[in-house]
Amino acid sequence: MLRTALRNVLAHKARLMMTALAVLLGVAFVAGTLIFSDTVGSAVKKASEKNLDGVAVSVQAEAADNSPDVGKDGKRTTLVDEKLADTIRALPGVESVRRNVNGTATVAGPDNVPLGHDWQNLAANFQPGKDGHDPRYPLLKGRGPAAGNEIALDEATAKASGRKIGDSVRLATDGPVLTKKLVGIVSTDDPQVTAGGSLTLFDTATAQKLFLHPGQFDELVIGAAPGADQQALTAKVSEVLPKDRATATSGTDLAAEQSKMVASQNEALSQTLLTFAGIALFVGVFIIANTFTMLISQRSREIALMRAIGASRRQVVRSVLAEAALLGLISSAVGFALGTGLAVGLRAVLEANGAGFPDGPVVISPAAVLSALGVGVVVTVLAAWLPSRKAAKIAPVEALNTVEAPPALRSLVLRNSLGAVITGLGIATMCYVSTLKDADDLPIAMVGGMLTLTGVIILAPLLSRPLVSLAGVVTTRLFGISGKLAKENTLRNPRRTAATASALMIGLTLITGMTVVGNSAGQAMDKMTAQGLKADYKIGATSSGLDPKLSQKVADVPGVEVAAPLRNTGFETPDSIMSLMGTDLSKIGKVAQLDFTSGSLKGAGGNDIAVSEKMAKMKGWHTGDTLDATFFDKKKAKLKIVGIYADNQLLGDSIGATSLAAPHQLVPMVESLLVKAQDGPSEGLEKQIRHALGDSPLLKVQDHADLRKENAADIEMVLNVSYGLLGMAVIIAVVGVVNTLAMSVFERTREIGMLRAIGLARSGIKQMVRLESVVIALFGAGLGIAVGVFCSWAAGNLVSQGLPTYELLLPWGRLALFVLLAAAVGMLAALWPARRAARLNMLESIGAQ
Repeated sequence: MLRTALRNVLAHKARLMMTALAVLLGVAFVAGTLIFSDTVGSAVKKASEKNLDGVAVSVQAEAADNSPDVGKDGKRTTLVDEKLADTIRALPGVESVRRNVNGTATVAGPDNVPLGHDWQNLAANFQPGKDGHDPRYPLLKGRGPAAGNEIALDEATAKASGRKIGDSVRLATDGPVLTKKLVGIVSTDDPQVTAGGSLTLFDTATAQKLFLHPGQFDELVIGAAPGADQQALTAKVSEVLPKDRATATSGTDLAAEQSKMVASQNEALSQTLLTFAGIALFVGVFIIANTFTMLISQRSREIALMRAIGASRRQVVRSVLAEAALLGLISSAVGFALGTGLAVGLRAVLEANGAGFPDGPVVISPAAVLSALGVGVVVTVLAAWLPSRKAAKIAPVEALNTVEAPPALRSLVLRNSLGAVITGLGIATMCYVSTLKDADDLPIAMVGGMLTLTGVIILAPLLSRPLVSLAGVVTTRLFGISGKLAKENTLRNPRRTAATASALMIGLTLITGMTVVGNSAGQAMDKMTAQGLKADYKIGATSSGLDPKLSQKVADVPGVEVAAPLRNTGFETPDSIMSLMGTDLSKIGKVAQLDFTSGSLKGAGGNDIAVSEKMAKMKGWHTGDTLDATFFDKKKAKLKIVGIYADNQLLGDSIGATSLAAPHQLVPMVESLLVKAQDGPSEGLEKQIRHALGDSPLLKVQDHADLRKENAADIEMVLNVSYGLLGMAVIIAVVGVVNTLAMSVFERTREIGMLRAIGLARSGIKQMVRLESVVIALFGAGLGIAVGVFCSWAAGNLVSQGLPTYELLLPWGRLALFVLLAAAVGMLAALWPARRAARLNMLESIGAQ
């Protein structure tokens, strides 16, 4: 039986080619994901280990008092100082103590565009030895910074900024723009920098002046003497540290923490890619099952002869499963090779888009090999199990008398009954989901969506009759006899039609659902931006707020009508924690949408506040009530509610005068500045505002279009990535259509010969096969779009919790595009089968068995 299985694979290699392609693509996705994750994880881990090379103990500074670690001057205060460094240096087993100052600095690139990615833009102190070199930051060119007006940059940042040794560099830390002279270019293995950030080095005194206070450090890195025990040294260091003001961590533990963090960061991406790989393989199951069902139908005479000469049912099942296993193994092996190339290509694409992964070789672990090959073989065998059972049930005499028997009515009744129950459960679950508003209920929505989709897949043969018949009316009227024959061929085997269409349906269900939710969320963000903001510009900073003194400079710019600062703080009441937005109450109504349902800000000041309608309803507050408030700086006050306004995302829970909020800010700053222009926004005015604020690379001057673009950027990125990944499932679905049509043409060889004999031209044969393919594709697309829209409607409330302005808005243009693409898919999938059908020899076809 094993030899029989091998012979069948070789004898039907052309028919199995498309099935092998479906398995191959799915396995390639799995293998590529695993290899990519292992490769990137290994490279980042090695870079982290190299960055920690020589670190026996790390002493991390904590806040010097009970207040946050940033004081009123915007600088941190620590108790890790020179005295502590000397104390640690004197401990037995300590060979060296490196004193680090850490911060962030953003370098201005061409046209003052900030380089790097905010929190990844690191700053540190250069610590030269007697030879003038810092072993942590090897010099590539020039020398290390030695004065307040000098800096060094990492090689990638220097290149991106277009600066060379001796040039002036504009940068910002947490305040005004600084201009420094570039005196050195260094290399670094810090994963944050290599992953798209930047590194700016100052001399120690300048770094302390910018980020801490003279004589203070963020970290002490301790090198151990040869033979010293790392854990024992960590314990000794811990004993001399100021209590609750610094912590000591061994280099081993630090490396383990970083490895854990790297694994956690890669886990989300890996799980996402593997989810889409699972979808691709799930789609492939329909193609595999469909192919083996058709092959068994075509080989029924052969199976009958095997049964007649003594083969048992179990042997028939084993033969089919062995054939599937061989096919799965071969396809998986090729798929794994393709997946390796996919992993390398994915890394190259992400690198080209600024991902900045550390260098490292491609890692192919035994687990990845076994997982990819195992998944391919198991999926193929499982998909072929039901067809193998069908093969075993073929009665020898019955099979010899007829090539293909229609499916039993009872089996269809059972299938339809089961499908109705599952679909009903899915719809009921999704209707329940439509009443939920907590994003934590997403798993319930996922279960409901899976039940609905599964139920529709089971019911697809039943649904195919009315829907395909309706499509047949159109094809018959437009294309005559070819259109009618296409309809009849499609309806001839509802199971096969349903299985072929289901593969395409799954992909389009997911794409449609994500498109509808993404479009609705994007529109909600646009609406929220437009409703909450009447100003022409919103000004902020990429990593910190604005200096309060800058507000007046913007107000004095010619062409600016109103400039209202927003200063954020917060307070506690006995039963709640609230944000308070301090602003100029006489101007805020001109730059922000304020619709009062009770009271107003007229004459408000001092300890008067207005609260949002949501907070008022939640707490039962009314205009005129007084709140006992404790601000975050522990100071207390009695606040009087003078008005209740419709919820505004920009203003938050409550608003009050600047004089109320500013004294309680832990760090004095303007979170954002709302600007209304006299004649509307203009490029010239934007440049004037930037110039008034010092052209800082931290600065963000955004008009309504910029805000909409920023809000929609994440949604568009997720949608585009999803389209790309789900495209794999659609490609596999196309393979399924090609496979089904090609094998169907083989089954109908004699019938096609008869049609040619009675006068149907080759063009008519081609048209018939093409229309059959298009009808199947449109049937799958119609079901997929319908299920996708239904699920996105039901899950809408889960999104509305985070987006109050969310409402379901169907992107009719994109949905129409999906239908057109489905029709195009049908046309493309039919090219080869239609050509093959049209080229069949008439007499040979009529005589075919």
